[in-house]
Amino acid sequence: MGLFRRGLVVGNYCHDVLIKDDVVIAESLGGAASFISNIFSHLSIDCDYISKVGPDFNYSVFGLPIVSPTSKTTLFHAHFSSKCRPIEGQPVSDRTLKRVSACDPIRPDDLPEKGRFDFGLAVGVGGEILPETLERLVEICDVVFVDIQGLIREFDEIDGTVRLVELKRTRFYGLLSRIGFLKASAEEAEYMDVEEVRKLCCVVVTYGEKGCKVYWKDGEVDILPFSTIQIDPTGAGDSLLGGFVAGLAHGLAVPDAALLGNLFGSLTVGQIGLPKFDSKLLQRVKDDVQRRPLQSTEHHIEDKYEFLFAKTPGHEQFHASLNAVRLASASLFQECQQDLHSHVAKAINHTITHQCNGQKLLHNPVSDEPIESLKGTP
Repeated sequence: MGLFRRGLVVGNYCHDVLIKDDVVIAESLGGAASFISNIFSHLSIDCDYISKVGPDFNYSVFGLPIVSPTSKTTLFHAHFSSKCRPIEGQPVSDRTLKRVSACDPIRPDDLPEKGRFDFGLAVGVGGEILPETLERLVEICDVVFVDIQGLIREFDEIDGTVRLVELKRTRFYGLLSRIGFLKASAEEAEYMDVEEVRKLCCVVVTYGEKGCKVYWKDGEVDILPFSTIQIDPTGAGDSLLGGFVAGLAHGLAVPDAALLGNLFGSLTVGQIGLPKFDSKLLQRVKDDVQRRPLQSTEHHIEDKYEFLFAKTPGHEQFHASLNAVRLASASLFQECQQDLHSHVAKAINHTITHQCNGQKLLHNPVSDEPIESLKGTP
């Protein structure tokens, strides 16, 4: 049995539209909760989900989100330019992200009144996480994982362009000593003092094709990446966080869990929108995880977990094994990737399944129909 038995994920589901050179190339389910639930469902992680959407929400998802009668579902437009070459593996900053509409924020009284959770995730993307909501999450969860994007994003009042602000300037900063882990991209990490924050909580910084790095009060460790061809960076950090937490939930040491996070991040950028995973790959990943010793914590006292941060024996072999699993399934997507490169200007919405000659792929149960209100978006 793993370390965590029950979790709580807090963050809104969204509508995502990817636009390259003013042409819509994909419309899909978005939001960190969608990418995380996609991984948790396949790795048998038991979670409740608290999210808000509008009456225009078109997908079947985990958690029966709260439907706001007064606001639309949070909608993001991600604009890419050929000049920036996002398909060549450039950083996320090579896209312009705009929040077109925002659903209601998640408030403390939206969280469960009774019961306690082994872990919680605060994964806002559009301003839906409030400081008082994070404080409530900390109160009802033994350990809390936070994505910094939900803490430092601001949105232009005219066109919704996403801007980042210094973490220390936010009302969230005083809560850092009460959370367990803070995840940030390399770009987002520039908006905090990592050396100061690591004294308050563990920090996981992602570096795209270079992997990630874990910082804690007494040390740091580099985690190897998994090479891949990047098609769409959307959700890569969310998938990394989902894989990381899933690894800890199954009893992995922090470095091994971070490897699992890197694996799912690499699988996500190789597809457009919410990724669909090969069933055989998932089973082999589960088998590899279950073969690792349960050593993520040294002990659990007074609702506090003492995580094992040092690399354990066999860490490099674990990376090699996961990489072999990834490479074995890579051929499933080769034809798809070639087609996406040559036809990227065409509108695409999860066509990978139909292009892979009937290979069995798994994904979380969402509708594959396009967002009708966005049909014909220029």
